[in-house]
Amino acid sequence: MRGRFYFSPSGDGWRNLAADECFLDALGQEDFLLYLYVNENAVILGRNQNPWRECDLEAMERDGVQLVRRVTGGGAVYHDGGNLNYSFLCGRDAYDPDGQAEIILRAVRALGVPAEKNGRNDLVAADGRKFSGRAFCARGEMRQHHGTLLISSDLSRMSRYLRPSAEKLRSKGVASVQSRVCNLSQLLPGLTVARAAAALREACEEAVGPLAPLGPEDPALAGIAPYEARQRSWEWRLGKSPDFDVSWEGRFPWGEAQLFFAVSEGTVRETKLYTDAMDAALPERVRALCAGRRFDDLPAVLAAAGGEAADLASLLRRPD
Repeated sequence: MRGRFYFSPSGDGWRNLAADECFLDALGQEDFLLYLYVNENAVILGRNQNPWRECDLEAMERDGVQLVRRVTGGGAVYHDGGNLNYSFLCGRDAYDPDGQAEIILRAVRALGVPAEKNGRNDLVAADGRKFSGRAFCARGEMRQHHGTLLISSDLSRMSRYLRPSAEKLRSKGVASVQSRVCNLSQLLPGLTVARAAAALREACEEAVGPLAPLGPEDPALAGIAPYEARQRSWEWRLGKSPDFDVSWEGRFPWGEAQLFFAVSEGTVRETKLYTDAMDAALPERVRALCAGRRFDDLPAVLAAAGGEAADLASLLRRPD
């Protein structure tokens, strides 16, 4: 395995997320890359989220906040200069998300902050407040595990630009987004992004061996241009959807769902699922299940598919 390390010199969210995807396609199975970056002022959407529902787009436009969409599932997060973002990229055989979570926890504990993993995706301090959320991607033989570390982020701006539903907040047992999270600098005054980055690299090298620096001119970044162009495009960030005739929404153990259908003469023409589910492929599976079906048949079709699709069937069976 060839260990590598890259800390992006850019604070541009579109460039940094473009690099994250470019690495996923450009690296080989023999590579193990720890990629770190800081997005100066951005909201990062999960791949399948509805930006009009999740964000205050008017406030973001007014304040010059980038809207960035990642390739992984999950929910929206706010990034500024107080966030350290990490990405582990490696081949399938070396992929170990639990082991990589332990690397992050080892780094945070080495800094002096007791921390643990909570469920599949969150890393939390001793008081239960979240300082890191994670997401995952598989593409061919390559794997990606990325997330963010809250170091000294302006949490008031998080509340200003993100619009989590009341149902989501009730499910967390809290009154606001801000109360669920904490900066590590609140627990370790004076902690900086640079110090946290050094600790994370050191913990990673203890686990996997030396990491050779990767420069901005490395061949792994030679093909970044089309990825960055897509990140900056209106189509990728906001998308274009047909006019929908009917819609439902609900919350399940795996996440929120907003389900839309365009129907013509009783037949489904188009389906759109917005969700913060970690499974980035779920909307395409649901679209394929519903395409060309009689609208009245959808509850049975989705129920027969099982899993998350069966949960969605329960929405369609609710009385108006």
